[in-house]
Amino acid sequence: MSEDHLSTVSLNDRTVYVCAVKVSDLPEKVAQGISEDQIYALNNSNGERLALVKDRSLAFVLARQNELHPVPVH
Repeated sequence: MSEDHLSTVSLNDRTVYVCAVKVSDLPEKVAQGISEDQIYALNNSNGERLALVKDRSLAFVLARQNELHPVPVH
């Protein structure tokens, strides 16, 4: 395996996707106490939700602080 391939595999494993989530679409226990209509989720490549945060910029900061590579999803 080449060094370029190894770095690509590593990058893919560290990629998270940042997308808007309607609070009304969340389970009641998760949505409880959230006053915003929309928050942001960080999801891994399998679609597993890793975190929910108040705003988009915070989602990117959180990802980078955890050595993840955030990618916006529209």
